[in-house]
Amino acid sequence: MQDLTFGRNPAASQEIALRQNRVLRNTYALLALSMVPTVAGALAGILFKFSFFAGSPVIGFVVFLAIAWGFMYGIARTKDSGWGVLLLLAFTFFMGLMLSGLLRVALGFSNGGTLIAMAAGGTGAIFFSLAGIASTTKRDFSNLGKFLFAGAILILVAALANAFLQIPALHLAIAAIAVVVFSAYILYDINRIVHGGEDNYIVATLSVYLDIYNVFVSLLQLLMAFTGDRD
Repeated sequence: MQDLTFGRNPAASQEIALRQNRVLRNTYALLALSMVPTVAGALAGILFKFSFFAGSPVIGFVVFLAIAWGFMYGIARTKDSGWGVLLLLAFTFFMGLMLSGLLRVALGFSNGGTLIAMAAGGTGAIFFSLAGIASTTKRDFSNLGKFLFAGAILILVAALANAFLQIPALHLAIAAIAVVVFSAYILYDINRIVHGGEDNYIVATLSVYLDIYNVFVSLLQLLMAFTGDRD
């Protein structure tokens, strides 16, 4: 007679666990790979002084969102094929290009290299800490989804409004909130993979990549504002 545990076949439970672990491993591997085109895009943007509608922040922000969402739509549609990986890597290169403007501003500070390193180190510490918690705890954080989505929409609306208003204090407030919201998203997204809420590693990588990207950008903006040295 087949042994059952709480009404579940142990062999089936083991297969589910193995599949979830495989998705998590593939997500981490593709996430590491995605950093290569991100860095390449950022370096190319710095080298060639890439500028994206610099004279019109509002138009630039809207066009950026349109391109980013276009990429994300394409990735979602091709998530079960190699094209999904290629689109994801192309998207990360584009995000690196977009990051280059902020990096050029940071490098304009005398301690710019230190600021970038601190932002990268802080982002890494946040990611590894929260990913470790999310992948080892038995708690399910899926109940955070609605609150985090509302927070992300709030950030998006506030960022769009500030593209018109250009208020420095609001910019810093948005960055501070973004660090909290997207750090929590790291916890949420990794935990979803572990608990079987996401079984496609390409989509999972896209989600975690955006979490990390937004944490890094927001941390760097805060560091530039509070510890940047122009001397």
